[in-house]
Amino acid sequence: MASALTAGDAAPDFDLPSDGGGHVRLGDFKGRKLVLYFYPKDDTSGCTSEAQQFAAAHDDFLKAGVGVVGVSKDSVKSHDKFKAKYDLNFPLGADTEGAVVDRYGVWVEKSMYGRKYMGIERATYLIDGGGKIARVWRKVKVPGHAKEVLDAARAL
Repeated sequence: MASALTAGDAAPDFDLPSDGGGHVRLGDFKGRKLVLYFYPKDDTSGCTSEAQQFAAAHDDFLKAGVGVVGVSKDSVKSHDKFKAKYDLNFPLGADTEGAVVDRYGVWVEKSMYGRKYMGIERATYLIDGGGKIARVWRKVKVPGHAKEVLDAARAL
């Protein structure tokens, strides 16, 4: 697993298949700010709530010159269903091999009911227009998170 990335680090490059048969790349956002958020699983309660908050604020992110991309290990097909079901208006990257979640250090050991397993830690990276990480949120609590990220992006 990669070491934890912090503000000032270069954002690791990525090129992932995305919903709708497209691709999403870090380079697509050169010169623009990007919110790259990692979430555990499509169509689960916390992940759905988080995605809906980012979708509701999407116009505000665009006005602030900020792109939004969600990433999980789910397949493109799963992303297509998730996006259609909740009318999500930003790309979802399918990191089925786990290379990007590993590079960003969000593939971690988790514990539930005493059982340990590997999974994606809910985390968000705010990346500046030069490809550097401006801010990191780890172990994200969903309520109010999209607004907090938007406020930080506006201040960048």
